[in-house]
Amino acid sequence: MTELLLIGASGLAREVLSVLHENGDARSVAIVDDQAALTGTSLDGALVVGGLTHVARHPTAQLLVCVGNGAARAALVERLTGQGITPDRYATLVHPAAVVPTSCRVGTGSILLACVVLTADVHLGNHVVIMPNVTLTHGNRVESFATLCAGVAVGGDAHIGVGAYIGMNASIRERTRIGAAAVIGMGAAVLADVPSAQTWVGVPAQRMLATARPNRSGAGARGPRG
Repeated sequence: MTELLLIGASGLAREVLSVLHENGDARSVAIVDDQAALTGTSLDGALVVGGLTHVARHPTAQLLVCVGNGAARAALVERLTGQGITPDRYATLVHPAAVVPTSCRVGTGSILLACVVLTADVHLGNHVVIMPNVTLTHGNRVESFATLCAGVAVGGDAHIGVGAYIGMNASIRERTRIGAAAVIGMGAAVLADVPSAQTWVGVPAQRMLATARPNRSGAGARGPRG
């Protein structure tokens, strides 16, 4: 029987397990996680068998990285590459209720959950996570390790960079570019390009600047009010 190892005992792993169970997937499923306290426990019926080094004991198993944070997914893939894991070992999970036309491409290791819709000529990189009810339209490009939360809608010919995080129910205007590792807040309406590694929130979305921490007297960086 084909084995499938889920990397990470996470909420995303629970989402994946639900898809596998509901659709009668015949693969034998187990979980690896570096938290030693989890070894021997189960997550929604799947046994946590050990840490990441345990992958070496399953040389023919397929792998699926189930960590919601894109940077963490990338770090795990890098560690697995160091263990000799090649791209062909990674599984791709597409929910049966997702719409993926033949003009679209989904990269290895990616996860598409229920009611995701790709319309035409949409390309997803590797290890992309797309949560339920996301709509990606013509010409969209989503780079590797990006995460799109539930309800996101992306206009045509938009580009989402490596490791970007798009919060729940955010909307992205057509032909907009979201930079690598950028974060878009929940419900944001993005009307302009977002540079790499910035956080944008609101309607219309604007850059969120870091808030100064109060000093020991309780006053902010600008001093006490008065």
